[in-house]
Amino acid sequence: VQLQASGGGLVQAGDSLKLSCAASGHTFSRYAMGWFRQAPGKEREFVAAYNLSGRTLYSDSVKGRFTISRENAKNTFYLQMNGLKSEDTAVYYCAADRSIIASSLRNSAYWDYWGQGTLVTVSS
Repeated sequence: VQLQASGGGLVQAGDSLKLSCAASGHTFSRYAMGWFRQAPGKEREFVAAYNLSGRTLYSDSVKGRFTISRENAKNTFYLQMNGLKSEDTAVYYCAADRSIIASSLRNSAYWDYWGQGTLVTVSS
């Protein structure tokens, strides 16, 4: 699976932004899909994901502000980010995996496929 993330940019606090991740190579609908982010000097952290059953999971820091969605026909999934804060500034990575279990979704080490990352900068 090859993943291509896009949609990052510079926005002001309170603004919205929608990230996209285009997947190619395999049957998209059979994969778990997720978003992680990495701020300067920090470890990569979980943001949101679809598990293999199609259920969504969010980190506490983005719950209620961010929404993960997907379009299987386009082999693309998204991260709608509303109410952006300066602490959301990071490089955002999309990820996919065919066999990840639910208890491992928040751990980046268990995801097999990664996009190249897209930078989101939120100015306060």
